[in-house]
Amino acid sequence: MPAIKITPADSAFSKCVRNRAEYKCERCGQHHKENSQGLHCSHHFSRGNWGVRFDPMNAEALCMACHFKEGGTNERMHKVMTDAQIEILRDKKNDTGLGKLVRKTKGKGDIAKHYKAELERMRSLRAEGVTGRIEFENYV
Repeated sequence: MPAIKITPADSAFSKCVRNRAEYKCERCGQHHKENSQGLHCSHHFSRGNWGVRFDPMNAEALCMACHFKEGGTNERMHKVMTDAQIEILRDKKNDTGLGKLVRKTKGKGDIAKHYKAELERMRSLRAEGVTGRIEFENYV
């Protein structure tokens, strides 16, 4: 099976998701080091849906075990999101214009720069002593 292609935007977005959760699994609470391979960026709607691939509402930080057990399932989505949030996300997922706009970047350029800047902002807040969930801005 071929490896999953990780773009610069995927990498920066994933780091934002994990930082937002303070490097804790959002299901079981297990804490991980910042660069741990054990904490994943799990997408509710798969990464193949370009309209929501880089949407903060579409992702959460899950440890490897929780990601394999429940990540990306309809059941998990309904546990952590309201019906209204799911509907908004579903509409974005089905917006072919949005998907084409994001996909044409191939996960590089402005999207990657945006999430790298958001990550630096979040890291600065952490360095200032901010704890808890820190939200980050969506690119689109």
